[in-house]
Amino acid sequence: MRDAFVRALLREMEKDSRVVLVTGDLGFGVLRPVKERFPDRLINAGIAEQSMVGLAAGLAMTGRRVVVYSIGNFPTLRPLEQIRNDCAYHALDVKIVCVGGGFVYGSLGMSHHATEDMAVMRAIPGITCFTPGDPAETEAAVPVMFATPGTCYLRLGRGNEPRAHEGEITGWVFPQAVRLRAGKDIALLSAGGILIELKRAAERLAEKGIEAEVVSFPCLKPIDRGTILDLARRYGDIITVEEHGITGGFGSAVCEVIAESGSGCRVHRLGLKDCFATEVGDQAYLRHRYGMDADAVAELAERLVRK
Repeated sequence: MRDAFVRALLREMEKDSRVVLVTGDLGFGVLRPVKERFPDRLINAGIAEQSMVGLAAGLAMTGRRVVVYSIGNFPTLRPLEQIRNDCAYHALDVKIVCVGGGFVYGSLGMSHHATEDMAVMRAIPGITCFTPGDPAETEAAVPVMFATPGTCYLRLGRGNEPRAHEGEITGWVFPQAVRLRAGKDIALLSAGGILIELKRAAERLAEKGIEAEVVSFPCLKPIDRGTILDLARRYGDIITVEEHGITGGFGSAVCEVIAESGSGCRVHRLGLKDCFATEVGDQAYLRHRYGMDADAVAELAERLVRK
């Protein structure tokens, strides 16, 4: 997803000389093409995320279109006041990019986990939140993000992760959800890079005769209410999965829509409970340990269908 973002970013920088990238002293390997082609539009703000976002706001006030790039929770939680007061309040054209949503940097401990970012960012007025599920969705979402006025948040996974979609996504209409697999027994929904776990879970369920519909939400805010309501009418149970805390995140957003609809559909949220992930391990280990991998999704789905 990281590499797909950089490819899409380069296309935007080629089209518009106002696009500037600000980084917090990281990503120089993956950002090398930007440095080589647009050296005067890549700014290293150092390990100073609050100043980085303040700088981005100032550049945006002069007419630049600014991308802020950092890892894990550092582009969101540390400079939250600057995002809220300097960028969102003034509806500035600043795009906040998180590389490493969820447990990507799991081995570095909870200080590097991004497990509250979706809840925090979607709560700030005026911020549009993009949560693509794989590289194909990333390349579809980035041009839309640049075309979206005001402050945006883009949550990415890592580099070289598996693709969930077979091919490219063309003609994506913001903020529509993307159906990865059709089904008739239960619906599996996700936002962000956890999508591959839903695909794997659906494949395992199919071996047991259970057809699960898999739907990804590349945009968390505004969320695709129409698709959620359609799923709520067609299924008695929906499972939401997020590499994020279940409080205030993607599952909560789905629950808000369904509760207001009065459909009676039951939503079952998988994600990090009200706790920190205090164990240390890689992303796959932490997904399994905290019950949001393909095994956990398939087990819950089978139990709901068979009950």
